[in-house]
Amino acid sequence: MTVARDGAVIHLRGHCRVEDAEPLAALLQAEPGLPVDLAACDGLHGAVVQALLAFRPAIRGLPEGAFLRDLVLPALSGERQSGSGTV
Repeated sequence: MTVARDGAVIHLRGHCRVEDAEPLAALLQAEPGLPVDLAACDGLHGAVVQALLAFRPAIRGLPEGAFLRDLVLPALSGERQSGSGTV
C-alpha cells in the first residue's frame, strides 16, 4: 500500500497513483494535523499532489528523486523558488 498511517504519521511509499489521492484525502480530513512522510516516495500523481496542496500537512522526510525533492517538495512546503524569470 502506498498510503499508510503509522501512528501519528502518514507515509507515502513508492509511486503514488491517482487511486491513492482519495485515501490520502480521507486520512488528512479525518485527522487534521497529521504530518506526511515522503522519504520512501518515488513518485506522486498530480491528484495526490493536489490533495497535499489542499490540506497542507506538515511534510517530513526527503524523497530521493531530484524532481520530487527539488521541485515538488518546495511547492508543498510553500517555499518560493528564486529565479531570474518573471511571471
